[in-house]
Amino acid sequence: MILTQEQQEILNGSKGDTMAKVMKTLVMYGEAFGAEKLVPITGKYNHLVTSFGLGVIEPVYELMDKLIEAGAVSGQRFSVDPRPLDKNVPKNFLQNIIFKFFMYNKQDFYEEQLKKLGLMDSDAFTCACYLDQVGNKPEKGEVLSWAESSAVVYANSVLGARCNRNSGIMDIMGSIAGFVPYFGLLTDDGRKASWVVKIETTKKPEAQLLGSAIGMKVMEDVPYIVGLDKWLGTELDEQACTYLKDFGAATASNGAVGLYHVENLTPEAVEQGKKLILDGAREYVIDDAELERVKNDYPVIWKDPNAKPKLCFMGCPHMTLQQLKDWTDKVEAGLKKAGNAKVVIPTVFTAAPAVLKEFEKTPYAPRLKATGVITSYICPLMYMNNPLCAKMPVITSSNKLRTYTTARYYTDDEILLQITKGGK
Repeated sequence: MILTQEQQEILNGSKGDTMAKVMKTLVMYGEAFGAEKLVPITGKYNHLVTSFGLGVIEPVYELMDKLIEAGAVSGQRFSVDPRPLDKNVPKNFLQNIIFKFFMYNKQDFYEEQLKKLGLMDSDAFTCACYLDQVGNKPEKGEVLSWAESSAVVYANSVLGARCNRNSGIMDIMGSIAGFVPYFGLLTDDGRKASWVVKIETTKKPEAQLLGSAIGMKVMEDVPYIVGLDKWLGTELDEQACTYLKDFGAATASNGAVGLYHVENLTPEAVEQGKKLILDGAREYVIDDAELERVKNDYPVIWKDPNAKPKLCFMGCPHMTLQQLKDWTDKVEAGLKKAGNAKVVIPTVFTAAPAVLKEFEKTPYAPRLKATGVITSYICPLMYMNNPLCAKMPVITSSNKLRTYTTARYYTDDEILLQITKGGK
């Protein structure tokens, strides 16, 4: 790897042994992927994926202490993934014991470390850091050092920023040094599409389901999607961005997509069109039957496949302010139709703390509370990592949560029916 004089001096110890090790880590990481150089991070803020104070990751805390002691803190202030605990989310006595004493028993300690390293503020815990209320929204072309998969794919695809799917801890290393290895999705060639995905459905495809289908097909490759603009339009308005948030999270978790292009809609597709497609790109056609096939192939890993759901999670990734409002209307209408006053399954809507604060200022908040729905800043995935929670029959419309946990996937319409009326 060819380093600048500044980078070489840091590697040689000009800023101390700890910074030399940070630089050496980045160099080795880059060389593993064939990077020939390091490039400066230009984004105003960073985002860390490691938000949870698991007792078993003691080496992480030791590393953070060494960085803090050496003054090797983040070059940018950063947001971080959601907190794993919230007292408002339903849990029984034994589940709570495991959460507090056997799983996230280092949470308070770790959050103090994050503050010293450069955490933006106490509300900056969300996987959807790019939402306006949170304040970590990169500009087109900015180089980032992020790791959260759903945030990376959104930043690359919808915002046109540049970031590889880094691993946890590598994100903070890049931010501390101020440089990241130049390879993959940071390069022009790495952002070209090796798949053309044609959408031929008769109705607007479910975002989470479509993302799942594409992710499982193309895996880590870049898809160029044709025909989705028919359903989303050609403007990146709030409705389109919300759809792409959920769609992208599914491509990233059900596969390993870090960037997609939507013809006539996403920035680079609008600018470059089919020039983004590599010669010999493979083709994948998605129609109604293909989406149904994908959905029917999802495994059901509940002990009793016919069990009555005990909990519903919505918001993985975190919901937007508009989603909270829209779902308030949906739940009220569903309950009225079913003749019920409150949801029949304990239901949790998750969103960023800053989004929830804005939601509380609206007339929708008391209306949603009256339906029995709980709002929370929690990470549903971290909740489901509790082995006792994993045994529960939990439902969700998130393909990310379905992929990483025992939660069972249903479409938004199916979820609405179950939580307001019961049954499938």
